[in-house]
Amino acid sequence: MIQPGKNNCTNNKDDNCNLIVLTGGPGAGKTAVLEILNRQLCESVAILPEAASIIFSGGFWRLSSTSAQIAAQKAIFFVQREMENLVLAEESWTMGLCDRGTLDGLAYWPEEEDSYWKTFSTTREKEYAKYKAVFHLRTPSLEQGYNHQNPVRNESVDEAKKIDKRIEEVWKDHPNYFIINSADSFVEKANAACKKIIDFIPESCRHK
Repeated sequence: MIQPGKNNCTNNKDDNCNLIVLTGGPGAGKTAVLEILNRQLCESVAILPEAASIIFSGGFWRLSSTSAQIAAQKAIFFVQREMENLVLAEESWTMGLCDRGTLDGLAYWPEEEDSYWKTFSTTREKEYAKYKAVFHLRTPSLEQGYNHQNPVRNESVDEAKKIDKRIEEVWKDHPNYFIINSADSFVEKANAACKKIIDFIPESCRHK
């Protein structure tokens, strides 16, 4: 995550419109794209790490029971929300790029959707309103490079594809929702993603 620095950017933003989500199924390349953007943008753009990776790499039990899945998603949701709140509260950052958003957990939720909203005392509309745009990177096929290099990723390619589809259902009605399809070359996919995302970043925050 980028550490606070002097904010030299100007940003004509509306309230609740300075967060952008990168989402997608396992292996979609979100973290890699954020690393590329980190080099292309100034220090006034915060890069938020994936809450699930923080939770699971820190030793949180990853069990298959319904109660364990709910506990994990609750932990992920609140870590994600507090990271976002920190970016919004600090004066050092103009925007935040999020490795997943608070609604990604709905794609992993083991119970009916209504229980998700009740658990977190929120609605789809409230969560959508927090984000200026949502970029959905598609999970690649095996031929396009799906792998298990991430130590907290345990899904097969078929499982990852199903999660990717559920994530689409979660985010597809956001007013600024964009799909970035996989390509034979990840560089091609990453370039396409970065080009679209940078269009939502103030010019003063882009390295020339």
